[in-house]
Amino acid sequence: MSQAAVAVPQRPLSEVERVVDTFVAPSKTFLDIKRSATWWLPFILTVIVSIFFCTGVGKQVGWETIAHQNVEKNHFAADRVNSLPKDQQAAVYEKSAQQTKIVSYCFPVLGLLFSLLFALVWWASLNFGLGARAKYSQILAVVFYAGLPKLLIYILATILLFAGVGLDNFDMQNPAGTNIGYYLPATSPALRVAGSFFDIFGLWALALAILGTAIVTDKKPSQTAIVVVGWWIIGLFLLTAVTAFTA
Repeated sequence: MSQAAVAVPQRPLSEVERVVDTFVAPSKTFLDIKRSATWWLPFILTVIVSIFFCTGVGKQVGWETIAHQNVEKNHFAADRVNSLPKDQQAAVYEKSAQQTKIVSYCFPVLGLLFSLLFALVWWASLNFGLGARAKYSQILAVVFYAGLPKLLIYILATILLFAGVGLDNFDMQNPAGTNIGYYLPATSPALRVAGSFFDIFGLWALALAILGTAIVTDKKPSQTAIVVVGWWIIGLFLLTAVTAFTA
């Protein structure tokens, strides 16, 4: 049966119902997006989870430790810092820690900008590549709701942080063992990044994105999967390549 033949829900869903249905009955959420393409609640949830996660990082790991890790992951930065006198190195790490803290707490805003751009790329690919007639606002709403399972990664990571689990080898870019990359050796940063794409909750979000775009565009999931998975693969290769070059 085509997506066009699926009946629209008889009553509108509340924002809370949309969030819940994303996990238990996602088709209802995405059908309701065709009625109203709002996405404010997923964004608010992202802000809340982000604040708790960053608080856990600051209290349990420390921003200077994160700053050291970030420098060690980039050989350009590491060479520059190691060439400085010890007192200047300390000043650099202190400044980097403050910058890392600010950027981390501002992550929801940065994520919002990324989502706006990413939704535009998806919208153009679906409408011009598949001949769909979806509105940009609908694709943006799909991006936010489909991404909800990824919040579970940071909720789990926050719980582990406050429980004092895994603090010695904590990686802010990959904070929970829900993906293959988490278990690969730290000496293979590019492989860790590639493996992080194969995440339980990330793949769940990917499947929701395929379903959501299929419903709002009235296309088959097999068609929208070409676009959604295609950009996912491009992202995998780009981030892996950048990590391999800088690590």
